[in-house]
Amino acid sequence: MAWLPFADAASADLRLPRLLRLSLFQVSVGMTMVLLNGTLNRVMIVELGTPAWLVAGLIALPLLLAPFRVAIGHRSDTHRSVLGWRRVPYIWFGTLMQFGGLAIMPFALLLLGRPENFSLGLAASILAFLLAGAGLHTTQTAGLALASDLAPPEKRPRVVALLYVMLLAGMMLAALVIGTILANFTPTRLVQVIQGAAVLALVLNMTALWKQEGRSAAVASRDTPRPPFAEVWAAFTAEPDTRRLLTAIGLGAAAFAMQDALLEPYGGEVLGLTVGATTGLTGAWAFGALAGFAFTARRMNDGADPLRMAGYGITAGIAAFLLVIFAAPFDVPGMLATGAIGIGFGVGLFSVGTLVAAMALSSRGTGGVALGAWGAVQATCAGLAIAAGGILRDVFSTFAVADGLGAAVGDRATGYATVYTIEIALLLIALVVIGPLVGRDRSNADHTQQPRFGLTEFPT
Repeated sequence: MAWLPFADAASADLRLPRLLRLSLFQVSVGMTMVLLNGTLNRVMIVELGTPAWLVAGLIALPLLLAPFRVAIGHRSDTHRSVLGWRRVPYIWFGTLMQFGGLAIMPFALLLLGRPENFSLGLAASILAFLLAGAGLHTTQTAGLALASDLAPPEKRPRVVALLYVMLLAGMMLAALVIGTILANFTPTRLVQVIQGAAVLALVLNMTALWKQEGRSAAVASRDTPRPPFAEVWAAFTAEPDTRRLLTAIGLGAAAFAMQDALLEPYGGEVLGLTVGATTGLTGAWAFGALAGFAFTARRMNDGADPLRMAGYGITAGIAAFLLVIFAAPFDVPGMLATGAIGIGFGVGLFSVGTLVAAMALSSRGTGGVALGAWGAVQATCAGLAIAAGGILRDVFSTFAVADGLGAAVGDRATGYATVYTIEIALLLIALVVIGPLVGRDRSNADHTQQPRFGLTEFPT
């Protein structure tokens, strides 16, 4: 099977069939993300008549759990199991929470549409979204840590890229299938789709987990040292450059994510594109992301520095956002489509590069903490940025239309352009932060002999 994409991600201890089976947990996560952030958003507002503010609040609930990914990673690092497993229990209980949240979710949402049962529906909906979000974060954090445990260091870039491709594939496939099934909406069909997704998540995660982690006597032993989280976190953040790396990850994630809810409305409202054409922008973004994943994995497999690749992603993102901004005054939809591809390409480079850099920290025995910190910072900053992007768009568009900024920019495009300009500024700051880290060996605690790398040496 050497001809298959990412076939070289396999190794003697992690064969390709086993690796592909492990990656199924990412398909499950992608499917759940589509349900929480996409499908239910539209169904609750349009078909069920739920107030938009309530929908936004429910969808934001899983974001509140993102910071706990660090603690989840630590617990999976230090877990004592009589069966000798570290990661398996967390993936299993994450799967159960994912299943439970999705199982009760459709009934909770239907109750929201009935005034006499609104309070019960609201309580059940909060529980469903919290369970699904907690399951998603737990499964992904422990699953990535397990992949880091199983993959040899030289193969991790390709493994990371494969896992990200499977996440994106799960999102794209779920969006296509769920959207098609719910085209003719009925309450019964909503229950069937969401509960079917719950069962599928359980099957995918169980298949991914089966016989992946070997049993260890050290994990089962009471005598194995298990330092408390506060001690491990203090040691982790005390390492040279760790805080700088996390800061760069947060800035980059926020910069790329702020436009997530705006790209399609921008094409429709400002450039007058049809619904089909704006939907194609998401496809263009996905194509760019896939290309970025593949390119980053190939380059790092040849020995490229992961944070250098992340820097290239930031640079690509800056160029892409400039194309998006100038698509409106030049009235060239092709520039917007090219910009969407460029944003996806930049996300691919940045995400894989920074995740590989985080995985490199696992050689210090804090793999779960490192990957949990990466996931927590990325998810939290991205979620806050998406919310801020929508608010800033509305504020500046309303102000501009009211002639508050002058006749030259008195249209709704000003709000979008303001958000894209802020994203460019965040990317530039991220470039400044990440520059000194490029070329350093993050698997070695002694950085005193590493050559300095500053902005003058950074690739532009």
